[in-house]
Amino acid sequence: MLSYFVYFSSIMEITTLIIIAALVMSIVIHEVAHGFMANWLGDPTARLAGRLTLNPVSHADPIGSVILPGFLALTGSGLLFGWAKPVPYNPYNLKNQRWGEVLVAAAGPAVNIVIALVFSLIIRLAPGLSLSSAFLELASYIVYMNIVLAFFNLIPVPPLDGSKILTGFLPLSLEIKYRRFGDALAQMGVLSMVLFIFIFIYVLSAPFQVLVKTIFALLTGSQF
Repeated sequence: MLSYFVYFSSIMEITTLIIIAALVMSIVIHEVAHGFMANWLGDPTARLAGRLTLNPVSHADPIGSVILPGFLALTGSGLLFGWAKPVPYNPYNLKNQRWGEVLVAAAGPAVNIVIALVFSLIIRLAPGLSLSSAFLELASYIVYMNIVLAFFNLIPVPPLDGSKILTGFLPLSLEIKYRRFGDALAQMGVLSMVLFIFIFIYVLSAPFQVLVKTIFALLTGSQF
C-alpha cells in the first residue's frame, strides 16, 4: 500500500514548489482513496487512525515524504523520489473476502486516473475557457504526475498496489508462492526498496516514460 512516486523535472523555483504541492496532494488523495474503500468495505482501521483526511501531515513519512524528496529538489537532481505512509487496514475486516484487497489496492491508482482524466478534459476545453498559460502548464503537470502515480503503483512488485491486484487474480498455488515472494522482500527491508529503485531507474524508467507520455498524449491531445 506504499505510494511511491517518481517524477522527472527540469523546472525550478516557485513553479517547482507549486508542482511539488500538487504532487503531494495527488499522493495524499491516493492514500485516502485506499482508506475510504477499506472503510466502505467494512474495515474502519484507517478511519479510526485518523487517516481519512487530506491533511498531508497525517500521511507524511519523515524520510520518504520530507528528507529524501527535499534533498533531491534542493540539489537540482531532476529526479524526485519518495513515498507516503501506507494507510493501515485489516483485510480480515473486509466484507468481501474474495475481492476486498483487490478493491482497496485498486482504489489508489483509480483515483489518480480520475484526476488525470478531469484535468485532461480541462486542457482539451481550454480554447473555450480562456484559461491562462500558467494554469494550463500546471494542469499538464497534474495529468502527467497522476498518470505516473497510477501506473507506477500498478507495477506488480510488492508492496506496490499492483502486487495486491495481481494476487487476487492468481490461482491459489501461484498466489501462495507470490505471497511468499512478497514476504521475502519485506524481510529484506530497505535493501529491497533500494534494489527496486535501482532496477527501475536503470532498466524500466525509459519504457515507463514512453508509456506515460503516450497516455498523456492520448488524454490531452498534446505532447508533454
